[in-house]
Parts: sequence; C-alpha cells; structure tokens
Amino acid sequence: MIYVTRHGQTDWNVQKKVMGRCDEPLNETGLQQAEETRNNLLNTKIDIIICSPLQRAKQTAEVINTGRNIPIIYDDRIIERDFGEFEGKQTKDFDFHGYWNYYKNEQYQRAENIQSFFERIYEFLKDVTEKYQGKNVLIVAHGGVSIPVNCFFNNRIPEGSLVDAGLVLGNCQVASYTQDVKTSEER
Repeated sequence: MIYVTRHGQTDWNVQKKVMGRCDEPLNETGLQQAEETRNNLLNTKIDIIICSPLQRAKQTAEVINTGRNIPIIYDDRIIERDFGEFEGKQTKDFDFHGYWNYYKNEQYQRAENIQSFFERIYEFLKDVTEKYQGKNVLIVAHGGVSIPVNCFFNNRIPEGSLVDAGLVLGNCQVASYTQDVKTSEER
C-alpha cells in the first residue's frame, strides 16, 4: 500500500501564497496537524517513509515517525513543483488555474513546466512501486505533488485546472493507493 500525505500548514499556506522550493517551516497548526496524522496512523503498518527534503515535509515526517523508528529516505524527486517567477505570489496574482492545466502545458521563464513535473513524479512512483512491492510506504510531500500521484494511481489526468478537480491533498490529509498499477508499457 502506498500512503501519501501533504506536509502540515505553514504561514504561507494561511496567506494563500504559492510555495514551491521556498523552505518554510510548519507553523503551530501544522505541527498539531502532523501530530493528529501520527495518531491516525499509529495502527497502520508502515515499512518506510520517503520524504521531500524541504523543511515543512521533513518536520511532518519526523512528527509522524515519533516513537516508531521507521526508516526515512529523503528524495529530491518529490520536492514541490518549482514555481519560479510565481514563488511567493498569491494565487489570485497570476493564472494559477492555467498553471495547473496539464493539457495547456505552458512554458515559463523559470517555473517548472507541468508535464515535466508530472514526468518527474511518475518516474519516482514507478521506482517506488517496483522497489517496494509488497511494502507499506508513506510518502510525505506537497500539495502539488499529490496531484500527479493521484493521476498516476488512477491512470487519469482530468481536463482543465487540476486544482479544481479535487486532486490536491489538504495539509496532513492522507490518501492511500494500492500498488497494482499499470506498468509504463501498459500506459
């Protein structure tokens, strides 16, 4: 089973600022959310935690792992999408919904192209599902990362804005997926 959670709340989340590679820590609410997730997962067998190297994800993973001693691996491939020139802006200050449209596939000055982002996350997921077949894996990452994760396991990329399609996990929300996915040859 693959479990995926988004990091706990940060101040930028509250301010509705987009946060890609900016290394913001969890706020007090975010720490409490991580604690609640830890409690909710206490009776769930987890063999390994794979975590984004950004501080907000690391803090979340460490809180969830408190008292459990589960190995944590940090993987750069699940770092949040690079927002480039949009980093720190509020979602209302640019075409946020177009930015999350897979089929629009816009090219930006510095921000990461959505199809390149999906490719990065899909490669990571292919590796994880092959390497940890039969294991319970918890992935601790970001809201943006939760979008291609959902699309990968459901083998579907909806039209339009993917943030409007209900694919983004809330802070410390957990989703679970079986590892029985189509191989790249079957896709």
